Amino acid sequence: MDKKPGLLAVTREKMRTRHLALRSEQTYLQWIRRYVVFHKRRHPRELGATEVEQFLTHLAVDRKVSAATQNQALQALLFLYRHVLEIDLPWLANVTRAVAPKRLPVVLTRAEVSALLSQLEGTSWLVASLLYGSGLRLMEGLRLRVKDLALERGELMVREAKGGKDRITMVPAALQTPLRAHLSKLRSWFEEERRRQRPGVSLPHALARKFPRPPRSGAGSTCSRPRRSAATRIRARRCATTCTRRPCSGRCRARCARPASPSRRAVTRCVTASPRTCWRTVTTSARSRSCSATSTSRRR
Repeated sequence: MDKKPGLLAVTREKMRTRHLALRSEQTYLQWIRRYVVFHKRRHPRELGATEVEQFLTHLAVDRKVSAATQNQALQALLFLYRHVLEIDLPWLANVTRAVAPKRLPVVLTRAEVSALLSQLEGTSWLVASLLYGSGLRLMEGLRLRVKDLALERGELMVREAKGGKDRITMVPAALQTPLRAHLSKLRSWFEEERRRQRPGVSLPHALARKFPRPPRSGAGSTCSRPRRSAATRIRARRCATTCTRRPCSGRCRARCARPASPSRRAVTRCVTASPRTCWRTVTTSARSRSCSATSTSRRR
């Protein structure tokens, strides 16, 4: 007799049918699991608005989570009831939502950015420079592939960014030479890997079956060397059909971006999103100055 799939397995299937991001899938499953454990492993069908409010109150009062984290847990529960259990009850829309406070982002000066980049070297420096010079998010920089770089035009293509959207951004002129030198080293390393018959990089969705050659060609390779751990060799990701290599994790690169010693720490605390925030601030201010100069010249 076939065993029915569990609640988490059905939830995972529903999320993959809707092509939710991998991080969203992991986060939603985590919150659903915590919700069930909090209520003594009772099935969510037996729970209602009171139990949801109790769980959210527990997160805010006992766990002292932020408003964004509390709303994230609420979104996971709403997905569970609406799309998995298919229970569309009136109380789902009346659950109390936490009000997220508005925070000002950390914007580094050019001197602070230079001090931060001077503490990095190798691929970590190149990735951080792309985050600041091209306005990339951390995982966008780590998942960047060779075929998405158009150095002749000074452009790069960001594929499947936030919201599943593609966009084109610029490559700083100062990174043209370091990028070409890095791609040359990457090509030599890639050919050595192919000579040893090691697996190539992963491809999203079913492209590994549709185009069997790109994983073994340099164009589809990531610009940063993919990691190869025991888990990577044994376990394939959900987007690949064969055992492939994955790009370095964002946690790894974030750890590399920390100063080497306490004496070299900057006064301003920053995170991996700070270079992109600085890029947006610089481009916005430059655009506003250009518009103001144009309007002044027209008035004259």
